[in-house]
Amino acid sequence: MIARALVGAPSVIFADEPTGNLDSNTGAVVEDLLFSLNQEQGITLVVVTHDEDLAERCSRQITVRDGRLVTELDLAGVAR
Repeated sequence: MIARALVGAPSVIFADEPTGNLDSNTGAVVEDLLFSLNQEQGITLVVVTHDEDLAERCSRQITVRDGRLVTELDLAGVAR
């Protein structure tokens, strides 16, 4: 899945529940890989998840409920 997403050197990767069907060890490897691509290659990650631990690793969090924006947090955790 990740190798296919990297074909063509994208500037953005959209990851919908990237660790949802994985055991915790494999999920951690996938998370680390995605975040290293972000930090080392400047690839923007757009992650959709219900996993609060994964969401906490992101520099920006947007919560949507019933199709509406509920909260938006920036890197410093300040609500907008």
